[in-house]
Amino acid sequence: MSEVLRTARLRLRVAAPEDAPFYLELVNDPDFITHIGDRGLRTLEAAAQAIEAGPVDMQRSRGHSLYLVERLEDGLPVGMSGLIKRDTLEDVDLGYAFLPAYRGLGYAFEAAHALTGHARSLGIPRLAAIVNPDNTASIGLLLKLGMRYERFAVLAEGQPGVNVYGMALAAN
Repeated sequence: MSEVLRTARLRLRVAAPEDAPFYLELVNDPDFITHIGDRGLRTLEAAAQAIEAGPVDMQRSRGHSLYLVERLEDGLPVGMSGLIKRDTLEDVDLGYAFLPAYRGLGYAFEAAHALTGHARSLGIPRLAAIVNPDNTASIGLLLKLGMRYERFAVLAEGQPGVNVYGMALAAN
């Protein structure tokens, strides 16, 4: 699928059903399940359907979505990051998740920083981010990005609460 952004080390592109093996591995990573939630995806077919119903549909309808993050040097998928519009949040949400081997290398910040600029270019006035209150690494990334803690919220009945961070985006 098509490239959306490029940074010094990364390519962010629209995910495709063919990315199901990577997506299945990512959403079943124990840290993903702990900090983001169990998507209940256990087969390649279910992962491909989730990509189509999630990022692909959102890209078509909104012009932004969760993107596959690949290293430029070898095209290896390392994570996902993007701009998500959730029914439970007023603002567009900056989201990201990376496989364990690619955490702590600056990839998440590099992708998130590029996405804030992309959000500005799309005319998005504010970005939010939701994070498990125990996820100190992610909280540190959001603060480094310039986001500020706004509130604790339960976005769906029966789900654990999350910290909501936000930032205004200045017009270009």
